[in-house]
Amino acid sequence: MLFKEVAEIMEQVESTTKRLEMTSLLVELFKKASPAELEKLVYLLQGKVRPDYEGLEFGVAEKLVLRSLSEFSGVDDETVEKLYKETGDLGSVAEMLAQRKIQKKLLSREPTLTDVYEKLYKLAKLGGKGSVTQKTSLLSSLLIDMSPKEAKYAVRIVTGRLRLGIADYTILDAIAQAFTGDKSNRPVIERAYNISSDLGAVARAVAEKGLNGVYDFKITVGKPIRPMLAERLTTVQEVLDKIGGEVAAEYKLDGERVQIHKNNGNVLLFSRRLENITSHYPDAIEIVRKNVNAREAVLEAECVAINPDTGELLPFQELMHRRRKYGIEEAMKEYPIALFFFDLLYADGVDYTEKTYLERREALKNIIIEDERVKIVKQIISRDPEQIEAFMEEAISEGCEGLVVKDLKASYRAGAREWSWIKLKREYKAEVADTFDLVIVGGFHGRGKRAGKYGAYLLAAYDPDEDVFRTFAKCGTGFTDEDLTVFTEMMNKYKIGHKHPRVDSKIEADVWFEPRIVVEIIASEITLSPVHTCGLDVIRRGSGLAGRFPKYTGRLRDDKAPEQATTVKEIVEMYRNQLKKVEEQPQEST
Repeated sequence: MLFKEVAEIMEQVESTTKRLEMTSLLVELFKKASPAELEKLVYLLQGKVRPDYEGLEFGVAEKLVLRSLSEFSGVDDETVEKLYKETGDLGSVAEMLAQRKIQKKLLSREPTLTDVYEKLYKLAKLGGKGSVTQKTSLLSSLLIDMSPKEAKYAVRIVTGRLRLGIADYTILDAIAQAFTGDKSNRPVIERAYNISSDLGAVARAVAEKGLNGVYDFKITVGKPIRPMLAERLTTVQEVLDKIGGEVAAEYKLDGERVQIHKNNGNVLLFSRRLENITSHYPDAIEIVRKNVNAREAVLEAECVAINPDTGELLPFQELMHRRRKYGIEEAMKEYPIALFFFDLLYADGVDYTEKTYLERREALKNIIIEDERVKIVKQIISRDPEQIEAFMEEAISEGCEGLVVKDLKASYRAGAREWSWIKLKREYKAEVADTFDLVIVGGFHGRGKRAGKYGAYLLAAYDPDEDVFRTFAKCGTGFTDEDLTVFTEMMNKYKIGHKHPRVDSKIEADVWFEPRIVVEIIASEITLSPVHTCGLDVIRRGSGLAGRFPKYTGRLRDDKAPEQATTVKEIVEMYRNQLKKVEEQPQEST
């Protein structure tokens, strides 16, 4: 397969916002690829060369790309930089420069998909002394035989700004349709993806063997499993009504959710986003070696910062000191951690994801050795609302956020957000009962002291049914001067020239961003809004829902993927619950 075929489809995908049309275009492309090519193609469509958990990134700065563009085109640095300032897109600059070059000389050879992939893979692997020069030359040599369109998309892949709007679910739909003839087979294929976190390998297996290919995928220590996610309600009775019967209520700790893989003495830690974060918690490695009584295991735990003098739990912000690249030894002493285990997914040859919550919990108890730094998350089993409410108050008094209530009979649905796990946080009378984790989709230019920075951001909730982000708030409060500077620099990396295909907004932002960054906000209440699209037409025709007086909490949720943000359904449920509270309040006599 020639890379130009890929670039042509990428261009068509970029020009549509219709998911069915995107899927059809991908089906057409996938059918043309061999299984080996398909694996590489899927990675490139995701803007990478390997699955996330391998941590293989291009590590290419703008200056390096500009230098490569100058080198391959023969155009001076100043002109290249001027073109970049005018367009704001390195891919478009590459396209223009390649157009100039092609007019002077016919291309000697059309690069194949495999040619491009192998060079990009080599580029990502380069590191250490002298790697900047090597990367510049390699990127330049990659571009030299490319058509303008190919050059545009190759540069966008390398810079992490592909802008196609293709989600994993769209790729899964296309795989199912292309190689099984029926999109309804997606859930079966998705299961293989959820337990392997490797979409390229799944695509290749299905292309080679059809649906039989997915049965080759088993839980493998060292390859993270996509985490199961919880829904959210705001009263104990609602939770009990939803699940029915007895439930397990567990402390919801204010830490970082980690997936722990143990293979004899080798220990790996993965974040909720499946990034390898082992280097952030070197002390956790020894803890796991000592306190997990299994040769091989995959477990989930909450990693929480603790006061080294009192053992008290510290807030999430304190834990984030462990994310810095340097001074980890000092951070370990200053901000020690404790591990609170809450699930077992695999141990010594047994796949526990298909077992019930009770079976998993019992097996977890049998392999965890508890001490002052290692605990199994505190839990009660009950159907009594008063007992569960008292347990929640106890959890909050001990520094937790609230509870996670679980269905005793439910299996572990990797990658799914289900009502078998329900978050329950502190209630506030006549106020919103929770914070929101929202995705930044747009920005507004600051004025006065905020001139030259973004003064406010357009924030959106996630709608998993349609795989889009729907706006819920415009927030400019709660940001410090330092935040504004840091956020402006960070968000400029994700700036695009138009509204992203997966963003649903009536509001016209000054600047649009790829939906990549998640932030936590609080709001005084949820109100009906004629301008926001979250929950549009659900409560009242023509109205959506919005957070009133939104304020940034200071918490950047870089542990969450955009698809793990607060959902539209959650916000609709919170609004309905808020209405109930208002209606239940005693009215003053007049």
